[in-house]
Amino acid sequence: MSFFDKFNEVRKKISEVESNIYHGKQDFLEIYERNLQLEKEIEERTHELNVANKRMLTLQHIWDMMNSSKPLNNVLETIVNSIQGELGYVHSSIMRKQSDGGGLYLSVVAEAVNQTIKRADDILETPIQARRLAYIEDGMFAQALENRKIIQSKDISASLRAIMPDVSKKVIDEILTDKSIRSIIVIPLYTREIPFGLFCVFSSRDELAESETDFLAMFAQQIELAITIADLFERVKEQAVTDGLTGLYNRRYFEEYLKKEVTRAKRINQPFSVIGLDLDFLKRINDKYGHAYGDMAIKAIADVLKSNARSIDTAARMGGEEFNIILPGVTSEGAMIAAERIRRAIESTELDTIGHITASIGVATFPEHSDNIEDILELTDQAMYLSKRNGRNQVTLAKPIDETSWQELAVSAFLDILNKRRIPLADDFKNDLLNRLISGVSQIEVLYSVADLLTQTYNPLHKQGIVKSKVLTAVSLAKRFDLPKEDIDNLKIAMLLYDIGNLLVPMEILQKTAPLSDEEREVIKEHPMIAAKKILSPISYIQDVIPIIEYHHENWDGSGYPAKLSKNDIPMTSQIILIVDAYFALTEPRPYRDKLDPHQALEIIRKDSGKKWNSTLVNEFTALIENELK
Repeated sequence: MSFFDKFNEVRKKISEVESNIYHGKQDFLEIYERNLQLEKEIEERTHELNVANKRMLTLQHIWDMMNSSKPLNNVLETIVNSIQGELGYVHSSIMRKQSDGGGLYLSVVAEAVNQTIKRADDILETPIQARRLAYIEDGMFAQALENRKIIQSKDISASLRAIMPDVSKKVIDEILTDKSIRSIIVIPLYTREIPFGLFCVFSSRDELAESETDFLAMFAQQIELAITIADLFERVKEQAVTDGLTGLYNRRYFEEYLKKEVTRAKRINQPFSVIGLDLDFLKRINDKYGHAYGDMAIKAIADVLKSNARSIDTAARMGGEEFNIILPGVTSEGAMIAAERIRRAIESTELDTIGHITASIGVATFPEHSDNIEDILELTDQAMYLSKRNGRNQVTLAKPIDETSWQELAVSAFLDILNKRRIPLADDFKNDLLNRLISGVSQIEVLYSVADLLTQTYNPLHKQGIVKSKVLTAVSLAKRFDLPKEDIDNLKIAMLLYDIGNLLVPMEILQKTAPLSDEEREVIKEHPMIAAKKILSPISYIQDVIPIIEYHHENWDGSGYPAKLSKNDIPMTSQIILIVDAYFALTEPRPYRDKLDPHQALEIIRKDSGKKWNSTLVNEFTALIENELK
């Protein structure tokens, strides 16, 4: 092969190599460019996934908040704070559409906490959340809500001036010094197809992408769901603590709140007062005009309480025609002024068909009248019923617990028992007893009469006047043992109430003429405990009376019931009740025997001296009765 042939062959190979290198370079450039494009796509998708993940976490956070027991305001505050920051939103808030006598307006119910809003509040002096914002019918905010459409605006200054027309453009521009805010997005909020308000977002982006619109719409749906759930929760909660007829708080809420008020009053060494109020002649209204008019009168009382109460006062319907009001920080003097104002307002109220109504009112103050809240409530009731006894339509201030007479305590105890239906009685009979207790007649004579009438319900052979004789005999006997006045006063109340447990014992057992079975005797033995635990224990101010009644069937030798106490472990006042009760039982007729004369009764009592009764007690009692028989 010649030189030229070899040269041409080498050149040809070089050309082939160059061609291969060129084509390889092109392939490499194509692969490189594809890799760059792929990396960019991966970066974009990763960013999209990160944004989607953040959005999902935000939505999950909202869902968790909705399933908590936190109040709506707390839930909304958490929502607006959760959407800013990494999602590219500088600030967000939730506004509610509201109306009053001045027309429609917007108010901020939740807003994110950040430097933007702090600076705005500082500049405006009046915080945005405390402002009444304008609702302009053809404005962006109203249009977004009315048309249920998400609207974006880049003119943030004009948008803010529209809802705050009282703020100058200069001030608005001073607020908007944060150049990262590029647009405002307004999203409508509805709950159960009713316009609620708007979700407002200040964005760092000029444009609103379709995916972002979808996310904000979904976000708004979660807010709407949160509002609906919270609203339903609040309604259920409100129904649980409010009275359906009047809209006032109910007894349960009042009692729970009162405990908190006692704790607060003790902590800051501050008094508070309770006003108790009872509508006069409700039964007469119901009987004459019908229960609908009775309800009208009750609602009228509630309206007076609402219009006369301070924002910190708590008014409640305790049941029926009874109402209570707590006045924090108010002394008895201030409470009397408030109560009189309420009384006059009620008296001046004129209702259709019924005419004017009135109320009887009582006032007690913690700790002036007692440092025991149960006593305060009972003293309020006592004062209220004293207003009734003295002619109704008046205000009475309670006496301190240590100045209250035994008669007042006894009357209040009977009123409590009857009003709260602690014993089963026909309504007419119960109302008759209540009228007697508040009639204004001598308290002591009324007490004797009521106790006699109650005894006759289970013992038809019982005669009027017997209770009075029992009480006077017991007091005379107690004085022979030099018992202190406090013990004697408790004994008087116990003598009126000791057999009240019989009202819960079956009548067929109490009035049985044949001998009782062992099982029936056990039922009879329960009556002291029934009286003490079921009927009387809820009444705070007669707690010292309860042990007297509880142990009045204990025998000196320990053979009695219910606790098998013996000798001096038995309260002397309980021993006195037992012997007095036995004597009068023996001298009264029973379905299964005739009555005994006093001498026969005393002889039976003497036989059980040292067994059923203390011998000294028997001797003193016998001497007392024999002296009366002379």
